[in-house]
Amino acid sequence: MNRQVLYLVGVAFALCLLTSVSQSSIAAETDKMLSHDVYFSLTDNSPQAKDKLVAACKKYLSGHPGTIWFAAGPLGEEFQRDVNDRDFDVALHLVFKNKAAHDQYAEAERHLKFIEENKGNWKKVRVFDSYLEVSSHEGMVMEEKPAAKRKKTNPAGN
Repeated sequence: MNRQVLYLVGVAFALCLLTSVSQSSIAAETDKMLSHDVYFSLTDNSPQAKDKLVAACKKYLSGHPGTIWFAAGPLGEEFQRDVNDRDFDVALHLVFKNKAAHDQYAEAERHLKFIEENKGNWKKVRVFDSYLEVSSHEGMVMEEKPAAKRKKTNPAGN
């Protein structure tokens, strides 16, 4: 009987510990920057329709609170290697400060208006959300211009 009680107490302790670690991991993840990438396949995928969607992305989806980075543009037609996924017409890329900023964006009036005005031409939409580990790029050597092309500066004016 004592062994069973000791075993059950041990199992309960382990479960509490795992739950605590899991919850703290989730909390740590939600404080990280979040990448929100959306790939639109269009029913009318003419250049004009692509331009229209990119313009709508700029109008409705840029400048939201907590946005660190925004970009939108059409598929790069010249990228046709076997590894390139070409199953989209327009890509949207956003990086948010954290999950809370993303969640605020998802419910924002301008975001909802973007969906309402543009969804009629969407054949398929794929959304990829991921937490980011950021590198500072410290210690990286940047490529310098060759000496012959480098502009000489002389603060003394000589």
